[in-house]
Amino acid sequence: MEAIDELISAAQTFYEDARRDKNGRSRSWEHCYRVFRDARTDPSPDYDYLSLHLAFYLASWGMYRGSSFLLQKDYKVLVPIVEKILKPEYDCLFGVACVGLREPEVQKRLKKLCDDIAAHFGPIRDEVAGRKVASSVSPVLITKILMGTLGCVPAYDRFFQDGVATYKVTTREYSPESVRRLLDFYEEHNDRLEEARRGMRVGDLIYPQMKVLDMGFWQIGFEKD
Repeated sequence: MEAIDELISAAQTFYEDARRDKNGRSRSWEHCYRVFRDARTDPSPDYDYLSLHLAFYLASWGMYRGSSFLLQKDYKVLVPIVEKILKPEYDCLFGVACVGLREPEVQKRLKKLCDDIAAHFGPIRDEVAGRKVASSVSPVLITKILMGTLGCVPAYDRFFQDGVATYKVTTREYSPESVRRLLDFYEEHNDRLEEARRGMRVGDLIYPQMKVLDMGFWQIGFEKD
């Protein structure tokens, strides 16, 4: 089976599994993404409420495991991140399509946001560890936040990495070049992927292009585990 065939089949499996369980963990992304979408046009967003949604979405997808520094903190440590994500300068990232994500200015803002998220979490992680942690803040955590709040890049967790590695679509490690290779893949198969994506919606919430890649490659990696 070619990469595009398996990707579409896997994405549809993921989507349909979410439909079968109205309280399944896959729905946490939908809830989180929807409230952040609505908050972008709210003149007085409830940062506390949004942080709770983000925290539960992250917990649903493994970011509050026993080894995680976040487990030692309450959801309020996410408030500064939420405030930053909702700044108008990041409107260009919300649900961004491949063509938009290629724009140099959009890439620049994506990198700045990633750097700011890492800079926020670094001291918190050091405090929990009781020492200066030498390694970078996990790209898995950063990309999961970006996927849950903006839908602009896939979450580079283990199963997604295994999925993209299966067909050598892109690198396992998150980087601007890795994302560009994903954009190349999507645009190469744009017609088929867009046809599949049109059926992936919940009410007025349409799955963004990067979510299709996220859940498809995640499902491939999950099934091969």
